[in-house]
Amino acid sequence: MIYNGVARISGHPITCEEPVLSLQNTRKKFKPLPYILIFPTAAFVALFTAWPVLLSVYQSFFRQRMNIAKFREPTFIGLDNYINLFTDPYFIQVIKNTLVYVLGTVPISIILGFLFALLVNRKVRGIGFFRLAFFHPMVLPMVSAATIWMFFFTPDYGLFNFALNFLGYSGPENWTGNPSLALLSVIIVAVWKNSGYYMVFYLAGLQNLPEDVYEAAALDGANYWQSLWKITFPLLQRTTLFITIVAFIDSFRTVDHIFVLTSGGPSRSSTVLLFELWLERFEYQDIGVSAAITVIFVIVLLAFTVTNFVTSERKET
Repeated sequence: MIYNGVARISGHPITCEEPVLSLQNTRKKFKPLPYILIFPTAAFVALFTAWPVLLSVYQSFFRQRMNIAKFREPTFIGLDNYINLFTDPYFIQVIKNTLVYVLGTVPISIILGFLFALLVNRKVRGIGFFRLAFFHPMVLPMVSAATIWMFFFTPDYGLFNFALNFLGYSGPENWTGNPSLALLSVIIVAVWKNSGYYMVFYLAGLQNLPEDVYEAAALDGANYWQSLWKITFPLLQRTTLFITIVAFIDSFRTVDHIFVLTSGGPSRSSTVLLFELWLERFEYQDIGVSAAITVIFVIVLLAFTVTNFVTSERKET
């Protein structure tokens, strides 16, 4: 009942009051734990990745050589370091060597890794031995692998020359001392070492593919090659994207075997971009030019990674 504008139920008054929301309830509580967990990684990336790149960009606009007294103090020269690099026939040859090396190692290593994964993706006795045999080169340091291959490339008693003699070729061939074969020798070592590593990723991908899809395809009359092309390849697209990015980056950053096999020669015929960067920074002590090469290096890797990722995403959508 209502008496004097106040509602009463069983003798108890009921008033209409606006609910007051506490600021403490509406304000989100600050949770520091996610920031604490991400801080070590962010600090590491900022200190050892972002800062060196920014410093290289800054230094690339200066001329500074530590082994020449009058050039030890940095002098601003703008884009001259980049202009000098791209007008230098020697550096153009380094770029060509790098492209040949990348095109010779990345596709072949990935294809061999996939074929090895198909071979060892079987439930047979002793298959673990073959998996280990294919993967074993990756366990070896690159310097050790290059030292082993030096015996294959030796002109007098190397295995390659022995095979050539068996096929009728007369006279020893100096694989690492021939300008036409030095880069090929470096590519062979890189392919031999990396194929087993990429095999592991493909093997993991193959073992996680759904078997019911292959059973349905078999019921529809698909043969092995049709299943491989229409089912296996599309389902391993993500794995292939990851391996391609890893292989591309690895082909740019691996130069250990070049030091052992050819030292960039003969006549700089096996010098690639990272080896040239090492020469400019530590042999010639040219900080400005080495910084410019670093910037070019980072731009190439970043452009490839982003382009590959965006292209893959568009194909899926």
